[in-house]
Amino acid sequence: MALTGRAALLAALGSIPVGILEPGWTGILAVNGPLALACACDYALAAPVRRLLLTRSGDTAARLGDTADVTLTITNPSRRPLRAQLRDAWPPSSWQPGTEIEASRHRLTVPAGERRRVTTRLRPTRRGDHQADRVTIRSYGPLGLFARQGAHKVPWTVRVLPPFTSRKHLPSKLARLRELDGRTSVLTRGEGTEFDSLREYVPGDDTRSIDWRATARQSAVAVRTWRPERDRHILLVLDTGRTSAGRVGDAPRLDASMDAALLLAALASRAGDRVALLAYDRRVRALVQGRSAGDVLPSLVKAMATLEPELVETNARGLTATALRTAPRRSLIVLLTTLDAAPVEQGLLPVLPQLTQRHTVLVASVADPHIARMAQARGNTEAVYEAAAAAQAQNERRRTAEQLRRHGVTVVDATPEDLAPALADAYLALKAAGRL
Repeated sequence: MALTGRAALLAALGSIPVGILEPGWTGILAVNGPLALACACDYALAAPVRRLLLTRSGDTAARLGDTADVTLTITNPSRRPLRAQLRDAWPPSSWQPGTEIEASRHRLTVPAGERRRVTTRLRPTRRGDHQADRVTIRSYGPLGLFARQGAHKVPWTVRVLPPFTSRKHLPSKLARLRELDGRTSVLTRGEGTEFDSLREYVPGDDTRSIDWRATARQSAVAVRTWRPERDRHILLVLDTGRTSAGRVGDAPRLDASMDAALLLAALASRAGDRVALLAYDRRVRALVQGRSAGDVLPSLVKAMATLEPELVETNARGLTATALRTAPRRSLIVLLTTLDAAPVEQGLLPVLPQLTQRHTVLVASVADPHIARMAQARGNTEAVYEAAAAAQAQNERRRTAEQLRRHGVTVVDATPEDLAPALADAYLALKAAGRL
């Protein structure tokens, strides 16, 4: 039972002592009979809260940055109409800052024996599973003097998926893939390792592509055309250790790595290659393999939704052993990790030969654009010191990348905005060169 502001105002107009309404509630008792009778009637006519039936429906998934609508159906089985205020509580990260009060509170009236629906619009600010908390309902009497209040648990989960902002680059990468695959009028000459067809020689063709046997059988010089290999295996490895928790801009490095992995997966699946995912730090956090081309991207997005950086040092030996078990056939292993000197030199480099002797390895890392801005700073003593520190950090990353390249590893080091297209370009270059 709750005393409303209206009842308190009316009671204040008469001489009122403060007393106990029932155990656990304090309120104001009016001394005049008519007001006491009105309050008692108002309370008696308020619809009971515990007897209400609540169910949910609506969205169960949404991309980060989009909205999710969750509908709450309230059924009033009592003989009294429900006049209520309702609060649908969700975790704070389910709303944009400052919008929770407006979005989670609803006023509604439900006649006796009927049902009504209210919709709560979520706009999550974090990936992962967002679970509904309790629904609190305050039921008022017809005079608005007293109210009944109670809470219901109505479970519901909305999974917030990675935003995949790099999908805007997919059309241009697919156009380049079609050029490599010979599906456009622009032919890629002498690239790839799978024979496609014969055609007449034109000036500028690579003479190594001339088919002398076919030339001998006809009057014109014939050259072989090639197409990029298909049905190759690609393993995307996400390092979820402590270095992936470092924030670059407004998001952890892991989020930029996932976005780049999604673009590469979408491109590779369209190219006819088989894509698998491994997320690892000291144990397997996610594993996706054996999916068809049409199912691989939804499966990756679903697996990445709940991934979070773990504040532990990545076990490079365990990661390598798990990657080798996951990719028993020759594959392109794309390792999205850091280029910091200590983790690479002490962890990755000692075990790297186990990967490179069987697979083609590509390492992709998120660079901090703030470091580049610091390196260009001038004007005062503090700025010069910052520029010197930034230049030292950049030199260390270049040395680490060069060490990896000496082991035959392709390295992509780019800012969060540029990492996804740069990684896709590196994949297309390897495919064009026949190295997959």
